[in-house]
Amino acid sequence: MVSLLKFKLYKNMLKISHFSLILFLSFFLSSCGLYKKTDRKTNPLNDAAKRKKNLEEGKGFRLSTLNKNKNSGTFDFASSNPMWRASLDVLNFIPLVNADYGGGIIITDWFSENNVDESVKITVMFLSNEIRADGLDVIIHEKKCLNEVCKTSLKESSLNNEIKLAILKKATLIKTAGLGKALKRDGEYPIKKNK
Repeated sequence: MVSLLKFKLYKNMLKISHFSLILFLSFFLSSCGLYKKTDRKTNPLNDAAKRKKNLEEGKGFRLSTLNKNKNSGTFDFASSNPMWRASLDVLNFIPLVNADYGGGIIITDWFSENNVDESVKITVMFLSNEIRADGLDVIIHEKKCLNEVCKTSLKESSLNNEIKLAILKKATLIKTAGLGKALKRDGEYPIKKNK
């Protein structure tokens, strides 16, 4: 009997708390100025004029202008990026595990040339679209197995810099070849070829 009385009291308290919450929210929303009186003279009547006014005030957006900001950290399409194409050309002898253009990373599979117990995995991270030495980072992991027990470690050697240099050289060649094609297509080919 006491528990039933407690339950009814609890139920009534919930109703009161819900009612007070609704009352508070309605007072808060009505006083915060969500509903403003407007004058017909200041607001345009047709939809095109309303859209234009909202865009001028910065209240709206257009789908065609969403991707116009080039400094937002977005990358160009993969086939037009010489760094990406050069990396794929340089690493074409190793099978890839992950090639995520949006994330700016290429990860190869474990690769071993002669010794089955020693293999390497190469990771290329793109930090910029520009052809610069600090625009990419090459990380090499080495796996050594002895009696079916494998240890993986980060390999710091001249191979990192050699791969980075090969990618940068190839990217420069790809970019100049693309520039030459574009200039030739436009009828301006200032580079003279020596035979």
